[in-house]
Amino acid sequence: MTEPTTTEPTATEPTTTETQAFRTLDVPGATIAYDVRGPLPTADGEPPLVLIGQPMDASGFGTLASYLTERTVVTYDPRGIGRSTRTDGSRTNDPRQQAQDLHALVAALGGGPVDLFGSSGGAVTGLAWVTAHPEDVRTFVAHEPPLLGVLPDADRAAAAAARVDAAYAERGWGAGMAAFIALTSWQGEFPEDFLAELPDPAQLGLPTEDDGSREDPLLSGASKPVTAYEPDLDTLRSVPTRVVLAAGVESAGLLTSRATYALAERLGTEVAVFPSGHGGFLGDEYGMPGEPEAFAARLREVLAGA
Repeated sequence: MTEPTTTEPTATEPTTTETQAFRTLDVPGATIAYDVRGPLPTADGEPPLVLIGQPMDASGFGTLASYLTERTVVTYDPRGIGRSTRTDGSRTNDPRQQAQDLHALVAALGGGPVDLFGSSGGAVTGLAWVTAHPEDVRTFVAHEPPLLGVLPDADRAAAAAARVDAAYAERGWGAGMAAFIALTSWQGEFPEDFLAELPDPAQLGLPTEDDGSREDPLLSGASKPVTAYEPDLDTLRSVPTRVVLAAGVESAGLLTSRATYALAERLGTEVAVFPSGHGGFLGDEYGMPGEPEAFAARLREVLAGA
């Protein structure tokens, strides 16, 4: 990889395996790593299908991509995560900044529009992307964006999220992750005092010792701009991009599903129901497999307009 020396994006020549090409793209303040599975230009006339997460990198999409071999699939690591590096001096994961990185990525692919699937924080980045550059994306499937501000209990959700950050800052990874699990597994609206008493990490098999690290992208506050992002509803209603909000059937009542339905209500759209839960597209990447084959089939249907 070379460090960026210009404000104009430049892409490397690919390193190619039989099924996948690894490439890098220099953008202002970062070098973005991405993978292309399939031919460019595409062989079937369909646009490339881009899969994005946040703070998950491209490695989480390997199984899902393996079930979508009829499409040219592109995955990437957000700046500062996985194989992507940054030289801008920041550790903040900002969906608006990442939207600009993805705009440059589409140019490097040969131009848009592309189809887009965004998971979790990647769905938030996708909202920022189609708001800023709707010409880049034909259809966008936004799967369970963790938008605290759209919830009816937004203030209580934000206070609970702040307690997660505080647990990590004060007690380390085990305590912070135990609090995060409690936050994301809570059914329904949050009570006023949620996480005032923190769960015991040992009961969840998490470490109780503090190793001193404070760089976890979920717990350090680096991704606060993701959960605090405020969608531009008027623009999202008017863009030419077809925006489909999606949630897992097993996520009903959980924070990310509630946020999805709340945003859909504000936009006046329906929610597309997918198999499994928040990580329903996963195989064995993180030891928490969903139903990736069924998920891929549902994604194929939704992209086709079914």
